[in-house]
Amino acid sequence: MNNTTEPRVDPALTAGNHQPLANHRATHFKWDVSEAVATITLNRPERKNPLTFESYAELRDLFGRLKYANDVHAVVLVGAGDNFCSGGDVHEIIGPLVRLKAPELLMFTRMTGDLVKAMRACPQPIVAAIDGVCAGAGAIMAMASDLRLGTSRSKTAFLFNRVGLAGCDMGACAILPRIIGQGRASELLYTGRSMSGEEGERWGFFNRLCTSETLLGDASALARDIAAGPTFANGITKTMLHQEWAMTIEQAIEAEAQAQAICMLTEDFSRAYHAFVAKSKPRFEGN
Repeated sequence: MNNTTEPRVDPALTAGNHQPLANHRATHFKWDVSEAVATITLNRPERKNPLTFESYAELRDLFGRLKYANDVHAVVLVGAGDNFCSGGDVHEIIGPLVRLKAPELLMFTRMTGDLVKAMRACPQPIVAAIDGVCAGAGAIMAMASDLRLGTSRSKTAFLFNRVGLAGCDMGACAILPRIIGQGRASELLYTGRSMSGEEGERWGFFNRLCTSETLLGDASALARDIAAGPTFANGITKTMLHQEWAMTIEQAIEAEAQAQAICMLTEDFSRAYHAFVAKSKPRFEGN
């Protein structure tokens, strides 16, 4: 008699049974999908698009679900109106927090950190389109994105010390120095001052600056270009960019060797070769 138990496979991971997200209905922000690019619009323009407990949690959960979505290949993150995001809502988050005890406060700070972890863990590259105010948790979401487009109006501020808190919020002390350098990150986190759009581009925080009128279109075009590429391989690239922070050079080279060998097994790799032979442009399908 064979008592061997077959391993249980998560249904979400089986071929053809991923979680489609194109028709997802968001509650606390706008969600649209076109040409495999999802656009998340923080939609409280009258308050400069602040976050609430509920929008934090919904964003965390949605980015978590993106790991299993096969109909979204890139994400654009933008704010409605003239601003990106002013951070946590003063009345709906900051006010209640001052009345909580340490265990409840830790639950909150862990939840906000989980949003960043979910953004970094989802395989889809995230393009942040940043105009106007980008402060507090808004600056963190911009930082946690893979690519950032700004404008001359962009004002990015990690202003935690302005409200009596440490600059080490939601991974800022780990991620920001890797983007703009230790000294520049230290200045922003110690002073809480705003980084202008021109300064952000010069320091490498912004990939480039756009006009306010073309910002969303430029971000969407960049996301579509990424989405049209080899999406499985792009997901591997994002994973390795993140994981190699904690590796030695030797470990990173070995990890990349293994990752690239896996990518060589994909049909997209074969498609690219045959397209090159035929002197045509490859059409990647993400497998």
